[in-house]
Amino acid sequence: MGKLVWLASYPKSGNTWLRVFLHNYINQPETPYSINSLTDLSASECNASLFATYLEPSTATTRDVQRVRPLVHRDLTKLHENLVFVKTHNANLALHGIPLCTPAVSAGAIYILRDPRDVAVSFSAYTGRSLDETIAFMAQPGAANRATAQQVFELLGSWSAHVESWASGRKTLALRYEDMLDRPSREFGKVIRFLGDDPEPTRLAQAIAFSSFETLSEQETAQGYHAGGPNAGSAFFRQGRAGQWREVFTGAQRRKIETDHAAAMERFGYL
Repeated sequence: MGKLVWLASYPKSGNTWLRVFLHNYINQPETPYSINSLTDLSASECNASLFATYLEPSTATTRDVQRVRPLVHRDLTKLHENLVFVKTHNANLALHGIPLCTPAVSAGAIYILRDPRDVAVSFSAYTGRSLDETIAFMAQPGAANRATAQQVFELLGSWSAHVESWASGRKTLALRYEDMLDRPSREFGKVIRFLGDDPEPTRLAQAIAFSSFETLSEQETAQGYHAGGPNAGSAFFRQGRAGQWREVFTGAQRRKIETDHAAAMERFGYL
């Protein structure tokens, strides 16, 4: 059995929220865990420094990156004695014949999905792209986060393909962002059970409180967030609520995204 637990999501779907919760639950701090210390217990798979042992990330091709990805994932298993939490926005697919998330070193995955209409609103603000551009991007089969000086590329695919690639996995716990908002004790309790323990009620409640959107937003305001996005004018922790798309979508935008992702949205209760 592998050691890596993938903390997976399409961008702006709750991945960071999950990481914050795990740090607060496992470490049991007396005050909320810093949002700028989320590499204490988890790694970001696309971090360019992880690949620098094997290639020059700034000039590497996608084929080069895929060639060494299994080696990077093997190295990640050495970060901690027990399970290693690894954040990824990659779809659970293969590229150039090589999996984006190496099965041989994987223990399982926790996957968060979110209403794609709300994803579009948040992703648009995060990247600075228009809402129409973002909706079109989310429908592209080859959509990817491009490589930068800080990270190697991440292959997303369309929102529907991303969800389908992860949510049906045999060793995957799939959670809806909206359920995490509405019933946090139940949903975050599932996370702890998935990891092999029964959640302690008081400890669970404190970790949830320390991971609340209000707490994360206050931390970002006070400290900044080092992993913020390319659009410097937008907060990373913007609103964190469900249904915000209703306030900004035009009828055409709603019809477009619901047509693009009808099957997956119906399957997961968004239509």
